[in-house]
Amino acid sequence: MEEYGKILVIAMPAFLLLIVIEKAYGYFKGNDTAPLMDTVSSLSSGITNATKDVLGISISILTYEWMVSKVAFFTIENIILTYIIAFFVIDFYGYWSHRWSHQINIFWNKHAIHHSSEEFNLACALRQSISSFVNLFTFLLLPAAFLGVPAEVIAIVLPLHLFLQFWYHTKHIGKMGILEKIIVTPSHHRVHHAINKEYLDKNHGQIFIFWDKWFGTFQEELKEVPAVFGITRPAQTWNPIKINFQHLWLLIQDAWRAENWRDKFRIWFMPTGWRPEGFEENYPACKIEDVYAFEKYNPKHSSFLTYYSIVQLFITLGFVSYLFANVGTIGLPSIFVYGLFIFITIYSQTELMDTNANAYFFELYRMLVGFGILFFYGDWFGLNVILPYTNYLLVFYFLVSLGFSYYFSIYEFSVNKNTAKPINS
Repeated sequence: MEEYGKILVIAMPAFLLLIVIEKAYGYFKGNDTAPLMDTVSSLSSGITNATKDVLGISISILTYEWMVSKVAFFTIENIILTYIIAFFVIDFYGYWSHRWSHQINIFWNKHAIHHSSEEFNLACALRQSISSFVNLFTFLLLPAAFLGVPAEVIAIVLPLHLFLQFWYHTKHIGKMGILEKIIVTPSHHRVHHAINKEYLDKNHGQIFIFWDKWFGTFQEELKEVPAVFGITRPAQTWNPIKINFQHLWLLIQDAWRAENWRDKFRIWFMPTGWRPEGFEENYPACKIEDVYAFEKYNPKHSSFLTYYSIVQLFITLGFVSYLFANVGTIGLPSIFVYGLFIFITIYSQTELMDTNANAYFFELYRMLVGFGILFFYGDWFGLNVILPYTNYLLVFYFLVSLGFSYYFSIYEFSVNKNTAKPINS
């Protein structure tokens, strides 16, 4: 946890810089693919996922350390070869776990968040799951275990493999010649994120595209079929915590409503989107029928709220960076208290972005949690030792945030109450 947190402290500014560069490039080229609120939502999702990972809130039913201790038949002396094998096996693991997340109802819940943006940009790469608490797919790393690849190598390569999937989430890079036959490119991944019927459930590869070609899930991007992005049951919210559990909630409701036990059981393992017969008519769920004729989610609000949300995002990144850099010092169980505060913060701020007239109640709750932390610990997890007077600054910040949240909720949202318009910026 501590090592991963320190890696993220370095990686986050790099990701943020690239997102800003993409935004500026698109703006000056007249093709801005990163609307501000969508970007803030994506970054908020990234914060929740990174916090969950640093806190280690997940378990593996079958751990790689156990597998390699039981089935390793070889010892590879060449370090470079070991890392190459690890990388290829992890990509194989990534292809199948990714594919099954698209094809099986219960697994789609943990992946829907990544596809929930109706745009396609670098920021949406950071929309990652917080709803996956159990890793069932570790067995896919069995080839590496057979070859004796140490667990330490897997632990190093896994985050590297994840970070390398960031760059191809963009519309600003066209087809890349010979590389299209080897690696996943932006063109391939635009297909993967599209909801056009020609593109659905294609191109599951993460680094190498040949897995899709070998296993029959490859689709080239077609000039005559412009990709439309999102999910066929649109999220209709900027709140990443809600998005993470929307599909699960639908499954729970359908399982409860199902009249026979066979449907109650099999709904979890049927192809993604499957519902018992008659449910679409009796219990309709919002679904996009014509991908070329729907309004992207964009609640009507003032520019002031947009810029306020951006400021709050950067303040939250400051809170998160301090947590990640000091996981070992803050220690257990305090890091979980800190993590809870981060999740409440994201929930409160994105409810405000959704123009929820009750958003200030969540901000009030966040303020009370913040005050409770200051009272219980005496300061902000040791920050006052580094920066004197931090306690006073935080009290002021929490009060001002509540004031702004109340202002938006009462005076702006009462006039513009959840009316939507197409995104044009």
